[in-house]
Amino acid sequence: MKHRPNTLILLALLAVGGAAHADTLLVERAQQTANVAQPARGLSMGEVEARFGAPQEKLDPRGGQKRQWPTINRWVYPDFIVYFEKNKVIDVVARQATAQEVGPKPPIR
Repeated sequence: MKHRPNTLILLALLAVGGAAHADTLLVERAQQTANVAQPARGLSMGEVEARFGAPQEKLDPRGGQKRQWPTINRWVYPDFIVYFEKNKVIDVVARQATAQEVGPKPPIR
């Protein structure tokens, strides 16, 4: 009976360690690939396409219903998604690479 709590603790630690080891966090991949070129904030759509080529997909614009809600365009590339306000880059977000990777969900279409 004395060894049972220690055994349960050991099994719990092994289970947690195994699960954590199997998953790759998107943040970890982003840190490893920090040197990969991405569009800089403020670039125009034309500059992004000239430097990075045509996107895999141009998602439908969102917003724009009111003047204070600008239209946001999203371009999908293999490693990242570029967000534009009007014609300028406002953000770049890394994409989830595999089903085992823990990160943001795919973009809403």
